[in-house]
Amino acid sequence: MEVQKLIIIGAPRSGTNMLRDVLTSFDGVETWPCDEINYIWRYGNARYPSDEIPVSAVRPRVKTYIRQQFDKLAEKTSAQIIVEKTCANSLRVPFVDEIMENAKYIFIVRDGMDSVGSAKLRWTANLDLSYVLQKARFIPILDIPYYALKYARNRVFRMASKSKRLAMWGPQLSDMDILLQKYSLTEVCALQWQRCVELAHNALDMLPEDRVLKLNYEKFVTEPVVHLSRIIQFMNRTDINQESIEAAVANVSSRSLGKGRKLLGPNEVEQLEFLIGGTLRKMGYG
Repeated sequence: MEVQKLIIIGAPRSGTNMLRDVLTSFDGVETWPCDEINYIWRYGNARYPSDEIPVSAVRPRVKTYIRQQFDKLAEKTSAQIIVEKTCANSLRVPFVDEIMENAKYIFIVRDGMDSVGSAKLRWTANLDLSYVLQKARFIPILDIPYYALKYARNRVFRMASKSKRLAMWGPQLSDMDILLQKYSLTEVCALQWQRCVELAHNALDMLPEDRVLKLNYEKFVTEPVVHLSRIIQFMNRTDINQESIEAAVANVSSRSLGKGRKLLGPNEVEQLEFLIGGTLRKMGYG
């Protein structure tokens, strides 16, 4: 039986990690021992200038390599379901779907203001060496020199930057360099959220309904048992009972609701409304 691939799609700081950890708490549901596998997804396209990788970049060797990494994990862990979460995939759903035929998707959306407030902190965060090394284990061998140089430049930029920010963080937009020159860091975070959400929404709407489940972060953390039960049905895991569902979400908390908005403050929130207000309302945050 082919192992089911379940891809979590979401903008940065939208609850993707939380959702992945909840799902992989069940027997037979596995993922990689690191935060994201963008290095694997970019195999054969490491030097592509952004994470908005087109379907035309899915060459035979790219497809074969990426699928092999899923197969290796499935064999190693005896998985029934492989859950994968890489936020940059929200920018390239058609590319992902061309590789992962018949995959299912969970599209999680969070209030953009909360996501932006949280993402802004990550752009200026200190080095977490253990986090870096966990992901570095999955860099394709021939790409190691390229990523090592890129990482070094990113850290040097932060040390030299007056704002102490990284040169790049999160999903790389096709026009990120221009945006960073034109807008404040907060505005760039907002535009990053918007691009991720809009591209993902439009692409997933083109897929069959039985392959996509849309999830509201705020509703999930408020009523986790209800919404995890929906996801379990979507995964066709009829063997998971109510007690197991309740145990899986025991640590899910709603404490972060509105936290990002508070970090931004009313003035920045009002300014960001001009940039992403349309998308916020489209996603139900009007």
